[in-house]
Amino acid sequence: MNDQPTGPGPDPKVLRLIRKYDLEGVGDELEARWTHPENRTSLRALADSFNERVLRAALDDADVETITDDVSRLYALLDGAEGSRGEQTAARRRLERAGVDVETVRAEFVSYGAIRSYLTGHRDASLPETDEDARATESRTIEGLRQRTVAVTESKLARLRDTDQLQLGSYRVLADLQVLCEDCGRQYDVATLLETGACECGDQ
Repeated sequence: MNDQPTGPGPDPKVLRLIRKYDLEGVGDELEARWTHPENRTSLRALADSFNERVLRAALDDADVETITDDVSRLYALLDGAEGSRGEQTAARRRLERAGVDVETVRAEFVSYGAIRSYLTGHRDASLPETDEDARATESRTIEGLRQRTVAVTESKLARLRDTDQLQLGSYRVLADLQVLCEDCGRQYDVATLLETGACECGDQ
């Protein structure tokens, strides 16, 4: 799929950066690595790889000469994944002296959620069938347990009511399973979460 502008509304952040830095072929590479049937790359690893590409492009625009290992190390320092606070500060100052707008570049780094949104929403990519099958199987198991919980609860309430140990009018038992992502604070119905395969954590 060509990385052309989408319809109404803002384009995905990943797509905007691909166009801004002329990262031709990166979209195809991201999709191929994510959907590989035997050696699939995680969304987090893809986000790190993409961010390194963005950093390298920004450095090229500023005529900063680097080698591959240097870019990887710089990204880890700017992202806070490696190095001491002093090393991270030194890396930022070094780039600023070279004319790089460090804060702008750091703001352009994308999350794994942004990569997922780009792949699934813009490129219509999906995970290998085996992953979907695994989630579907677990979803059926959870649904069976939910239904059993409802049935057992209804039976217990009916027994208590029929023996005059509980006063209760017409009723229905509801069992709603929710998943709260503590990283982003968003709550999801478990069936919906398993169907989509990911939360919106960090989506930009």
